[in-house]
Amino acid sequence: MTAADLRLPPGPVDLSALDSGATPGFDGDKKAGKGALMALGDELSDLQERLYAEGVADVGHGRALLLVLQGMDTSGKGGVLRHTVGLVDPQGVSIHSFKRPTEEELQHDFLWRIRKALPDKGRIGVFDRSHYEDVLIGRVRELAPKKEIEERYDAINAFETEALGAGITIIKCMLHISAETQRERLLARLDDPQKHWKFNPADVDERALWPKYQEAYEIALERTNTEVAPWYVVPSDHKWYRNLAIGQLLHETLLAMNPQWPAADFDVEEQRQRLLTEVPLQ
Repeated sequence: MTAADLRLPPGPVDLSALDSGATPGFDGDKKAGKGALMALGDELSDLQERLYAEGVADVGHGRALLLVLQGMDTSGKGGVLRHTVGLVDPQGVSIHSFKRPTEEELQHDFLWRIRKALPDKGRIGVFDRSHYEDVLIGRVRELAPKKEIEERYDAINAFETEALGAGITIIKCMLHISAETQRERLLARLDDPQKHWKFNPADVDERALWPKYQEAYEIALERTNTEVAPWYVVPSDHKWYRNLAIGQLLHETLLAMNPQWPAADFDVEEQRQRLLTEVPLQ
């Protein structure tokens, strides 16, 4: 599997034509998929540590990586965080989830709170829901005038271009599930008392708006699928494939970034001799 297997081509988007149960670029089963993800772990961890070291040492032009996760409820954003992002050192990761704006946030442009959450140099940032909520739920629930919603697509493209110019590479993933899969996962939460805490009755209300959400996603994907920040549509009916696919995207992107261990800014041999000839500790 490569990123090319998941990249959304330019032009109009029809999510109904994209199989949410497919496993593009991978012929193995669930066991093989889980094994393939684990096999990425060591190198993912090494690449992430190199990126983090660049940030600590203030080299590498202040680079960072931003993973954007968008999808309908139960599409598995939390699962990606546990099983894929969880393969790397958490001290080099920052995670933000954008819910309903606060009163303070509503006093600013919709991207104000997003800019504040961009990852610092050397870090991997994850947006579990993101600035796209403002053209998804914002469109479906009519939380802003239509003209303003239309203007937000261009604002998002400009913002992502700005982020790239600041050294932040962006991976945008739409976790694509079917309405049938969502229903099964919601029922599974109701069937298991240990998962009742994850169930929100409002999710059932949102399901009634599924066609409107699909349309909102299709418009957003088409309007913001740029060369600077392309979209990857990740079939997510199979949780194991979803996790592997995003692991592969992270791996390919970090390899392309090619972070390097920073060179010492001191005389290594001098420090070695200091340690070898130091006065014995009292």
